[in-house]
Amino acid sequence: MTTGKMELNTPRGLVVFEGPVTDRYIEGLTMNEGLTNFRLPDQQQKALMTITNLPDGMIFLARHKQEIIAYVTFHHPDEFSRWSKHPRVLEMGGIEVSPSWRGCRIGENLLKLAFSHPRVEDFIVITTEYCWHWDMKRTGLDVWAYQKMLTKLFGRVGLQKVTTDDPDILEHPANVLMARTGRNVGKEDILLFEEMRFMGKFGRAVNMS
Repeated sequence: MTTGKMELNTPRGLVVFEGPVTDRYIEGLTMNEGLTNFRLPDQQQKALMTITNLPDGMIFLARHKQEIIAYVTFHHPDEFSRWSKHPRVLEMGGIEVSPSWRGCRIGENLLKLAFSHPRVEDFIVITTEYCWHWDMKRTGLDVWAYQKMLTKLFGRVGLQKVTTDDPDILEHPANVLMARTGRNVGKEDILLFEEMRFMGKFGRAVNMS
């Protein structure tokens, strides 16, 4: 698989963006101690290594010297998710930037590299954003400001809000589903995705306007 790479000079030093990376490569790096949004840094490092060996699993990361300061994951949706029934849906499972590196355009450039990879053009990439995962305490943002920040960031790489009756999305009005259709995705797969957005007999849409 072709690996992309780019560099960015920041006030805190040179940052290298690269991916998809292998489990062995991740193992040879250290995790920034601020990467605790999903689990403890050492546990998250192991989780990233596991994802690299999943079918179509991809990890893109940002590092300063030998330390991982940010990452974004791609993998097939969880088997219990409705989206797992679609053959061309790939989930952007998580993106995290160490708090000490925020404000250096790390997330923006990490996504830019990830979505420039030709593999993403073969899929409808989705992200299911749940407000209970958001780091509002350290950012000082309320739930709506955080949602606006995320949707603006993801919009820069072509992800757009879409409506759905997925119960997990409906659980909180700030939750959002976003999707980007790759250039190589066929019409039948696009239509199937549209049909799968509303599967509940009495499901109601979420107004994302």
